[in-house]
Amino acid sequence: MRPIRVLLVDDELELVSTIAERLDLRGFEAEWETSVDKTMQRTDICTFDIAILDIKMPKISGLALKEKLEAKCPHMKFIFLTGHGSGADFEKGAAAAGEMFYLVKPIHIDVLVDKIQKALSDQGGKV
Repeated sequence: MRPIRVLLVDDELELVSTIAERLDLRGFEAEWETSVDKTMQRTDICTFDIAILDIKMPKISGLALKEKLEAKCPHMKFIFLTGHGSGADFEKGAAAAGEMFYLVKPIHIDVLVDKIQKALSDQGGKV
């Protein structure tokens, strides 16, 4: 069985590189980007199972990036990270988009792993 492939996108280099390293140690294949343009190039071949996206980035929101990625990779699942506000604030903002999986920074790696597994096991609807 192949490892789960994870793409992390956040403008905070230290954060995404650290999360990717911790996911790799837990048996995932994690790659990261801090640039939206490089993210779009990296996903020309859709090999990722799930993307973990920051909500607030300089050029594009995580929700807008999700739409772009989903058009290229319809099978991909998504988890969002937010460093602003609370989980309740995020739920209100993302309810219209039907998003279910999010984490408030700073994140705990075991909680993230649990969210990844839940998102990928969700067979109905979009995540």
